[in-house]
Amino acid sequence: MSTTVGGAGRIAERRFYLGVSVAMVLAVLVGFSRSFFLRPLFPSWHSPSEPIFYVHGTLFAGWCVLLVAQASLVGAGRTDVHRKLGWAGAALALAMVVLGLRAALVAARRPTGFIDVPVPPLQFLLVPFTDMVLFPLFVAAAVLLRRNAQAHKRLMLLATVNLIAAAVGRWPVVYESGSPLVTFAIVNVFLVALALWDWRTRGRLHPATLWGGALFVASQPLRIVLSTTSGWLAFASWMTGLPS
Repeated sequence: MSTTVGGAGRIAERRFYLGVSVAMVLAVLVGFSRSFFLRPLFPSWHSPSEPIFYVHGTLFAGWCVLLVAQASLVGAGRTDVHRKLGWAGAALALAMVVLGLRAALVAARRPTGFIDVPVPPLQFLLVPFTDMVLFPLFVAAAVLLRRNAQAHKRLMLLATVNLIAAAVGRWPVVYESGSPLVTFAIVNVFLVALALWDWRTRGRLHPATLWGGALFVASQPLRIVLSTTSGWLAFASWMTGLPS
């Protein structure tokens, strides 16, 4: 079993987390390039008209930039700045959840539902709703365990992995497949990378990887199964009746 002991191990660890963070940012850029980042170049692309989606998208992009910046600061040994920015990240996460839920309700209330999603809006609402439950859960756990660096960094990665499913689902090939299972399979590659890193450096899964990853993976089929239940549809109908 190899371990991340000593300078070489710490350098490898910092490179791993920075590399995964950059890879997730690239996944987001590809997914939202036509509808958000490069929207002026694709005027005919189906994009939301409501301003709230662009505010939420800006916050989402800010989170991705912050993730890379935080990994870079740790790599540069500037943990003091990393800690200060961490509180700004917590505030940003809260704003993302509030706007994310509001945006989901706006989309669910449209006569046509979610853009380019061939699923009844009340059913599909469970997908972003679950995202907005798991994301703050992972972030809150990461903040509470901020003095435990190994748990903290894994939980922050899990929080972001949970979010990028929305971007991966918009990759051209993935979107054309029409299957949420393809989206989840690609997103889970990031979990596999984290698990392999744990096995390489620890010989076993870190508890944050094990339990956080298990929760995220378990949520994937549950979103599909529960979305058609009478209980969820009643709850979703109640939520969409609330003022946005």
